[in-house]
Amino acid sequence: MTISRRGVMRGGLAAGLGLAGCGLTGLSGVRSLAFAADSAPGAGVSAEAPAGTLVVVFLRGGADMLALVAPADDPDYRAARTPDLRVTAEGPKAGIRMEQTLAPALDFRLHPDAAPLADLYVGHQLAIVHAVGLTDGTRSHFVAQDLMERGIAREEDLARTGSGWVARWLDAEGLGRVPAIGTASAPAGALAGMGGALAVPDLRGGLAPPGGPQAAAVLAALYRQGDGAYERSARAALDGLSTVDGRLPREAGGKVAAYDAEGGAVYEETEAGRALQTVARVLKMDIGLRAACVDVGGWDTHENQQGRFANAVGQLSRAIAAFHADTRRYDRDLTLVVMSEFGRRLRGNRSQGTDHGHGGAMMVLGGRVAGGRMLGRWPGLASHQLDRGVDLAVTTDYRTVLSELLGPPAARSFPGFQEAPLGVLRG
Repeated sequence: MTISRRGVMRGGLAAGLGLAGCGLTGLSGVRSLAFAADSAPGAGVSAEAPAGTLVVVFLRGGADMLALVAPADDPDYRAARTPDLRVTAEGPKAGIRMEQTLAPALDFRLHPDAAPLADLYVGHQLAIVHAVGLTDGTRSHFVAQDLMERGIAREEDLARTGSGWVARWLDAEGLGRVPAIGTASAPAGALAGMGGALAVPDLRGGLAPPGGPQAAAVLAALYRQGDGAYERSARAALDGLSTVDGRLPREAGGKVAAYDAEGGAVYEETEAGRALQTVARVLKMDIGLRAACVDVGGWDTHENQQGRFANAVGQLSRAIAAFHADTRRYDRDLTLVVMSEFGRRLRGNRSQGTDHGHGGAMMVLGGRVAGGRMLGRWPGLASHQLDRGVDLAVTTDYRTVLSELLGPPAARSFPGFQEAPLGVLRG
């Protein structure tokens, strides 16, 4: 295999880095490397206490949280949805009852396929914040996701906010060799502007570039000189790539060895299972991982929601439970948060699905979490209580939850935003 500077540049490396990041996608197999034009790891050391490692699971498509965590006996909920689109309190597929004080008069239940999450909730490891989301009223996937990943609330601020909230959080921290990863093939929006962030969709084939040592030498030579943000970011990313690949255990023939999960954990061959296994592997390398962004798609359920949603909930729940079991020795400093760009409309549509809505829910898991509780403020589902008369209202800004998880550094991630903590974390 012959690799030249011109070939690499044609392959997409010369595409504008901007603040959104750039991936070495032109060479087959180098999709695992991504970097952004900004500070390099170790650029500064913060005196603030670290928030540990944060795993952000983003449910792409707008997850129907009223079908995941629902007031099963609410008369407005029952009237708005047929049984196949709601969590029921009776029958063979009844939801799992949750002890809660969010709305004591209501019977909140988890979807029956979320049993692994129910176990974590009962074990006081998992907390749920309901009626949470963007204060902006957009129902656009792309706008809502951009707003959340950049850590802002208004569409007019998108043009002047180029970096992601995770990148800003870690900007002044003293970082290790691999401070952040995303498990999608492209850089995560929340990591935009962070030099050295890696896109690591799968580790089973390793992370070495195709072409072996020759390719690695060419890529290193391209960015050995120069002290610009572009060059620093490239060097940091290449170093991270080499570090992760070098820590992977291998068989005698050089093939990456199968992963041996701890705690009896079993990761399924699903998008969520593969991604969280990847995060666990990098975390256990002890190379300074502080943030991991995990994308899980398939939540845009405009039609035939019942079966699709049940499958998605089951896969997500089992993947999160496996990750929790596998990483228990990191529990004190590891937090996982689940979020989506918005919820779904209260009333079902004519295609046995639900359309884009507003308020949703966030789930937070970890050793620091004061679990076994539902938090926030429940607005009710009567017509006059709904957003625009059709959607669950947002009573908690999503940044309130994330700010509590980050602690004082949240001021960098969400400048100008300040709300009292909900009590997601133990005091």
